[in-house]
Amino acid sequence: MNWILNLLKLSWTQLVRHKVRSLLTVLGVASGMFLYTAVETLQRSLAKATEASAADTTLVVYRQNRFCPSASRLPEHYADEIRQIDGVREVIPVQIVVNNCGASLDVITFRGVPDDQFAKFAPEIQIIDGSMAEWQKRGDGALVGEVFANRRGLKPGDRFDGAGVTVTVSGILRSPFPQDNNVAYVKLPFLQQASKAGLGVVTQFNVRVNSSKDLAPVAKAIDERFHSDQQPTDTRPEKAFFAETAGELIQIIGFTRWLGVGAVLAVTALVANALLLVVRGRVKENAVLRTLGYPGRAIACLVVGEGGMLGLIGGIAGVGLSAAFLRWQSFTMGNEGQTLAIQPDTTVISTGILSALILGVLASLWPAFQAMTQPIVKNLRG
Repeated sequence: MNWILNLLKLSWTQLVRHKVRSLLTVLGVASGMFLYTAVETLQRSLAKATEASAADTTLVVYRQNRFCPSASRLPEHYADEIRQIDGVREVIPVQIVVNNCGASLDVITFRGVPDDQFAKFAPEIQIIDGSMAEWQKRGDGALVGEVFANRRGLKPGDRFDGAGVTVTVSGILRSPFPQDNNVAYVKLPFLQQASKAGLGVVTQFNVRVNSSKDLAPVAKAIDERFHSDQQPTDTRPEKAFFAETAGELIQIIGFTRWLGVGAVLAVTALVANALLLVVRGRVKENAVLRTLGYPGRAIACLVVGEGGMLGLIGGIAGVGLSAAFLRWQSFTMGNEGQTLAIQPDTTVISTGILSALILGVLASLWPAFQAMTQPIVKNLRG
């Protein structure tokens, strides 16, 4: 173990001796890992929003063949009939208003829910500033998601306008679900009137079932019940609904994976090129070390240690800056009324740093092999 520590210390000394070269390599690695972290954050955020799990018990009832919230109009009295279907635990009518139905980075989303059912609709929500009582008291009150409030610089008491709706901030909320942190909740009657949808008309129904096994049969029963009505429905699990309605958004994010691959290849090539130059410029030093008794594998370990350190330092810098930037900007992508919060988590950060370390080690293997196989006598003469 001591010899490993000694070799790592020597590797660090070699890096510090050439500050400019090492700094430029670290900056290059950091740039690549910055992009890689941004891409992985997008991919992971999308996975959270679309991958079904056994804990999912929510269905979304939407107007058939409609996608944008402004085109989905369902009679509010459908809720009474849906409640009578076996397996249904609760039904909540929801009115949704957005400023842009197309793919966009700055989406303002209002969700109108009955004030007496808000606790059932979003039981995980916590009010971190302002109060629920203030929201209950004001007709135009809004509970604004924490990320949305930070992006817009809003605080309780402020008024703001979006998508033709003017509200007063009654409180700032925090939720474990990213979508809740990027919307504004208002009372259903207020949003129906403000959006000119009319009382008695909603965008969708959120239906909670008893268990995930009830999702398919209940969805089928709801659609069959309203199949011949003037406003037929299309019912899907919540995450499947997001995956289908936000298809354009998913295609854009899918393309970014190639950017991540490019970033990985660039980091690998950069570290490998830097270490090859190091090995070629250090032939006499390596020959002296071999003469002093260092075995070839020790010389190879020196090079691998340098590669690992370059990758690790650059990874910490790039991943850290990317995570801080994404949290500071609080980006939200939206499409067809669905919002996707782009927020890095600990998994993305730890994976990014570990990936940078592994890439640095892998990139150093060929330069390490060259350093290990250099002929001693020829290099000493050189």
